[in-house]
Amino acid sequence: MERRAEAPPPPQGLDFTVENVEKALHQLYYDPNIENKNLAQKWLMQAQVSPQAWHFSWLLLNMDKVPEIQYFGASALHIKISRYWNDIPADQYESLKSQLFTHITRFAGGSKIVLTRLCVALASLALSMMPEAWPCAVADMVRMFQAEDSNVDGRARCLALLELLTVLPEEFQTSRLPQYRKGQVRSVLAQECGSVFPLLEQLLQQQDSPGFIKQKVLKCFSSWVQLEIPLMDCENLIQAAFTSLQDPELFDTAVEAVVNAISQPDAQRYVNTLLKLIPPVLGLQEQLRQAVQSGDMETSHGICRIAVALGENHSRALLDQVEHWQSFLALVNMIMFCTGIPGHYPVNETTSSLTLTFWYTLQDDILSFEPDKQAVYQQVYRPVYFQLVDVLLHKAQFPSDEEYGFWSSDEKEQFRIYRVDISDTLMYVYEMLGAELLSSLYDKLGRLLTNTEQPSTWQHTEALLYGFQSIAETIDVNYSDVVPGLIGLIPRISISNVQLADTVMFTIGALSEWLADHPVMINNVLPLVLQALGNPELSISSVSTLKKICRECKYDLPPYAANIVAVSQEVLMKQIHKTSQCMWLMQALGFLLSALQVEEILKNLHSLITPYIQQLEKLADETPNPSNKLAIIHILGLLSNLFTTLDISHHDDDHESTEVKKLPVQQGPNPVVVVLQQVFQLIQKVLSKWLNDAQVVESVCAIFEKSVKTLLDDFAPMVPQLCEMLGQMYSTIPQASAIDLTRQLVHIFAHEPAHFPPIKALFLLVTSVTLTLFQQGPRDHPDIVDSFMQLLAQALKRKPDLFLCSNLDVKAVFQCGVLSLKFPEAPTVKASCGFFTELLPRCGEIAPVGQVVHENGKVLLQAVLEGVGGQASRSLMDHFAEILFALNKHCFSYLSIWIKEAMQQDGFPSARVSPEQKETFSQQILRERVNKRRVKEMVKEFTLLCRGLHGTEYTADY
Repeated sequence: MERRAEAPPPPQGLDFTVENVEKALHQLYYDPNIENKNLAQKWLMQAQVSPQAWHFSWLLLNMDKVPEIQYFGASALHIKISRYWNDIPADQYESLKSQLFTHITRFAGGSKIVLTRLCVALASLALSMMPEAWPCAVADMVRMFQAEDSNVDGRARCLALLELLTVLPEEFQTSRLPQYRKGQVRSVLAQECGSVFPLLEQLLQQQDSPGFIKQKVLKCFSSWVQLEIPLMDCENLIQAAFTSLQDPELFDTAVEAVVNAISQPDAQRYVNTLLKLIPPVLGLQEQLRQAVQSGDMETSHGICRIAVALGENHSRALLDQVEHWQSFLALVNMIMFCTGIPGHYPVNETTSSLTLTFWYTLQDDILSFEPDKQAVYQQVYRPVYFQLVDVLLHKAQFPSDEEYGFWSSDEKEQFRIYRVDISDTLMYVYEMLGAELLSSLYDKLGRLLTNTEQPSTWQHTEALLYGFQSIAETIDVNYSDVVPGLIGLIPRISISNVQLADTVMFTIGALSEWLADHPVMINNVLPLVLQALGNPELSISSVSTLKKICRECKYDLPPYAANIVAVSQEVLMKQIHKTSQCMWLMQALGFLLSALQVEEILKNLHSLITPYIQQLEKLADETPNPSNKLAIIHILGLLSNLFTTLDISHHDDDHESTEVKKLPVQQGPNPVVVVLQQVFQLIQKVLSKWLNDAQVVESVCAIFEKSVKTLLDDFAPMVPQLCEMLGQMYSTIPQASAIDLTRQLVHIFAHEPAHFPPIKALFLLVTSVTLTLFQQGPRDHPDIVDSFMQLLAQALKRKPDLFLCSNLDVKAVFQCGVLSLKFPEAPTVKASCGFFTELLPRCGEIAPVGQVVHENGKVLLQAVLEGVGGQASRSLMDHFAEILFALNKHCFSYLSIWIKEAMQQDGFPSARVSPEQKETFSQQILRERVNKRRVKEMVKEFTLLCRGLHGTEYTADY
């Protein structure tokens, strides 16, 4: 039997008949064998879209069938109507419509899932026929179901109609209507609400309407308001929904309806209606208070959502109505009550977090008014925002230690995130309240710490400090007159627990820039930080604070250096901290040592590093095993982190003003170089044993890479040694980290004549080893290929002369680049594109490059077009476009011949593009030699054609 290309035949060549569909459904639901289930599912999916579906769907809807079978029939109808509308002849619209009406009426008292599916099918039909073929669709639906039908109970008919009216807007939101039709149908539907809303109002107001009907009415209203219906047309229904909030059974659905109605973007145009909504919202305050008192979290959450929806979406419109300022202020106070709702988030309340964005919005709107109006509102709202700060700091307090002990780790994490949100809000509020906010926090803290009558809880102190730290972390407090007082208060805090200690640390860290300007105060807080270093529970806060102080205040720390180094060494030896904190601690020490005299640096380095060097010597003699590998990587990591920040030439201060307390630049070798030269042989010894291990090699390379980046020219004495070691490493076992370090060296030293010979030798060696790797098959090493392409690009950028070396095989390098363009890994392809984008502009000035491009450029073009044609990820198209642009700019006469020849191949670069489309693309590319952005757009356009995605929903993210 011959297979048709578009759809494989069903299993065992079954026809799409009712009997076979029922068998397949039975198999899908009841066959224990997963293979058979999958086969049945595939076959059923083909059945649904087959022409026979029109026939069997209706038969499957027979009342004697089981719901699963009826459901499949209704689904098939929906698929045919929604996806294959154009296959339906216009003269069949009416019969299809009346059949659907009949079936919906029949199922009104039957299976709910089948009824919903049939309603969705009729909704889809209505959307496709509106407005021309079925002008009053919605009014017709209402009329059809209100007509007396003796066979069907009135309530069942009413529910069926509500179901149909509810799914209609939902089906519209997900329908595949073209854009111009969508706008047309939306406006028709918005007008048709005149047939729907009076019915919904009537059903909600009828005394005898049962709860389940009212529930359905509210859902239906919720669905319709999302069609951007003018808010004034929704007024009566919103009021009815407010009344429904009193009925516990309808509460959730009523909240949803009110929030959806208030939140639609168009609502702010109807200011009078919005003003009318404030009293009913304020009228919920008693219900809210009772809910809070009785611990009914669902009710308080729902009422808060309504208040926030009105305040957050429409604060600008409502503030504009200056004469109604008091009613809006009452709404703001209601939201404040929700922010300060009693209980600890997220354990006894989940509502307060909903309100935080409201406070941002309100503040933004107030600050956006012209000066006069702003002054009026500042006067009204500054006290509100001061109250907000108190409320937020109260909410940020930790519960009692006992209670906190019972919280799950998930609750603790949610509380941490909630506090971060509060911190962001406070930082924002500072814009409104300014320095006065810091003064008030300082006064409260001072009163707390000096009040001997009533000793305060640590939670209270911690929250005030947390508020201070939130602001100081991001806002320049250097001019604040309360910071000296605060620094004076900090040592008075009796630190009785971890959370408080953490916040004290982070507050000191946030003030490190201030300390740099007021060095006499350092001694007030440094002892606290050094003491905290010894406590593993304060690991993150104490280490990060020390690092900030060492970075910001390094020129004032020499008197304390010996002490800091001694304490740090002690905690490092005791292994109190996790790996990442040990690394930060080493960075802190690097900053600290940078400001000392050279002999002091060397003395401290000696005492700091010696124990690790001894350990490393011992490890280098041992047979490699997993535990000594971890120890080696740890020690190498400590060294590289120390060297990352140890910078005596003050590169990192260049951006500061000239008044920086710079020390005279020292003569003689750089201390880091001295240390590196001392340990060089030891590192080589470690390497010789661990050459096979990528992680150890990476750790070794990291030491030198960090040092090169920090020391720049000072690293020069090490260049010959390092080049030689890298060459040996890479020749034995090629690894990406060695190429990355080579690239660093090329970047910094290649243009200096003195260092050119060792760098050139290393570059040529790495290139020839990598070319050999390419001959053996580079597919297993995408990372090496990626790094190699970046190295070639860097060489072309910094020292193009490297490509003039007689023993560099430029042709082989070029071919490797073309091969790399076809890798499946996007980063590798991106790096290869970068290499060609650097190479092509050198055609004229470097003869070997020009020659290779002219001889092999066509192969490059072929690879680029294959990628554009669909071989490569769409995210890479801009990079391919850069190559095409460079080819056109630097090899125009060749490109015009190559592109013609390439495009003449049948089915290339994709069977989906016609010869005319290929010709248009070629001409567009050849014409554009100035505007790179245009070329990128052309390539994106063409790749969509090649992939058959042009004009589909998949192009939306482009």
